[in-house]
Amino acid sequence: MQRIQGHTCHASLRIGVFFLLVLGLSLPCLQPVLAQQGEAEVLLAQATIAYDEKRYDEALSLLTQAHERDPQNARVLYYLGLTNLALNQPAIAKQHLQAARQLKPDDMYIRTQLGFAYFALHDYDQAEPLLFEAYDKDPQMDGLGFCVGFLRYREKDYKDALTAFDTAKSSNPNIRQLTHFYSGMTKGVLGLPEQAIVELDESLRTGAVSPLTQGAIQLRDALAAGKQASLADKRFTARLSLGVYYDDNVAINPDKTGFIPNQNVGGIVDQNTTISSLRRRQTSAPGILVSILGDYAFLKKGPWEATATYSFFQTLNFNSLDDFNIQDHTIGTAGFYRGTLADSDLPYQLSVQYTYDYLFLDSKAFLARHTPTVTATLVGPIFELPFVGQVGSLTTAQYRFQVKTFFRETSNVDVRFATESRDAFNNMIGVVHAVRFADDRMILRIGYQYDNESTDGSAFSYTGDRLLTGGQATLPWGGIAIRYDYDVHWRNYKNAQTLFTNRHGVLRSRYDTQQTHLVQVIKPLPHNISLAFQYQRIRNQSRVPIYDYTKNAFTVIANWTY
Repeated sequence: MQRIQGHTCHASLRIGVFFLLVLGLSLPCLQPVLAQQGEAEVLLAQATIAYDEKRYDEALSLLTQAHERDPQNARVLYYLGLTNLALNQPAIAKQHLQAARQLKPDDMYIRTQLGFAYFALHDYDQAEPLLFEAYDKDPQMDGLGFCVGFLRYREKDYKDALTAFDTAKSSNPNIRQLTHFYSGMTKGVLGLPEQAIVELDESLRTGAVSPLTQGAIQLRDALAAGKQASLADKRFTARLSLGVYYDDNVAINPDKTGFIPNQNVGGIVDQNTTISSLRRRQTSAPGILVSILGDYAFLKKGPWEATATYSFFQTLNFNSLDDFNIQDHTIGTAGFYRGTLADSDLPYQLSVQYTYDYLFLDSKAFLARHTPTVTATLVGPIFELPFVGQVGSLTTAQYRFQVKTFFRETSNVDVRFATESRDAFNNMIGVVHAVRFADDRMILRIGYQYDNESTDGSAFSYTGDRLLTGGQATLPWGGIAIRYDYDVHWRNYKNAQTLFTNRHGVLRSRYDTQQTHLVQVIKPLPHNISLAFQYQRIRNQSRVPIYDYTKNAFTVIANWTY
């Protein structure tokens, strides 16, 4: 027995010595590994701070270094996924989050963000179970309600989709906008037409007016069109816009032209002298603009809604061009009926609108317009295309009648200029079709209008054709939106001119081609503020050279919406 115990003691001693030797030999190898893991944790801590402060590029650099030091760190992989999602790199985010999930398959945060990555990649079948699981546990998670509602909407589970949309929360203004849109679509399908349609596109803005005021009025209309029909119960909305601009042709000086022969002996006007005199005028200037818009829904009952609107618009030109300062007041009312087409899920909206606007030039009455408008809007079916995703459409047809009264016409005081009176009746009919895709991050528009203007003076009556086109896209950085609108208006004047000749010195009918470009870059900011950069170019080409002009305007506008 003692011999056995002795052998046992010696064996235990040998095993202990062996393990001590192995441990001693292993420590030098373990120290670098432990050091690298420690460095990875430090880098991770720095990266999380950068991520929280939205310094995503810096966070990505730190996380990449941390991942190199500790490839099996699930938290590093998780934050790599988060950061790449923030940088709009969902494919890369998916790879990191899949690796993190393999290390921690039950981690709810990892599973949820992986669901967001699948959703961003339009892999809805993979996203659905992960996002639905997260929604059951935390329906208030930022952005989750929209994703779940959208997935249920695709499956035509409209009731549950509406529940998800109504509870959705998001700090991203683009997600909030999409939530409102799909919520409205869902309500239309469910037979709640009074809340069914969000306007994707502003009403068709038309009306040939004096070239002097046209650019400013188009800018005013662009600002007024920025408001959208609200799906919330809030009845009053308002917008305040402040901006600065530079306009290279405030006075609408005609473009340079060659010598025009005078073949009309006894004519009233020497056109060469007139054009030269106009071209010598000071015309370029910086300026300030102010716009105020208020809209109140005084009736909301079932499918019916009625609103009242007031807007104010003011430009202030420098460089002694205050004679061309514009002030416009517009009041209006509108009625809407919303529903869905029989035997279909397609929402529609019918509206009747009346506006009256009164425009001052240098604080003196210049133009008044009465404008009744009838509009019909139909939201088309949604379908999917390979490599594009969901595609939807919106079609708007419109008829507009307009009465124009000019207060400072020369014809009012000198009968010789009676043919130059611009007081008019204008009838317009048109249609615009908008196509939206890439999850509504991109919208393309095309439209056509025909208008007929009958003026008191024969020189300004015309028939016109207008092509409208454009598009807008939301960039993956900071919710920045880019929009481009282009329209070309061909105006065929009905009668020969009585005052100004064509380039050959003959009094013939006038034919104009007016092209308008408008580029906008819009950056949403906190507290319902947005910043817009705009460039507008108007080029009017006419057979009668005194009406040839080019105008460029650059504008920066800050908008606050209530």
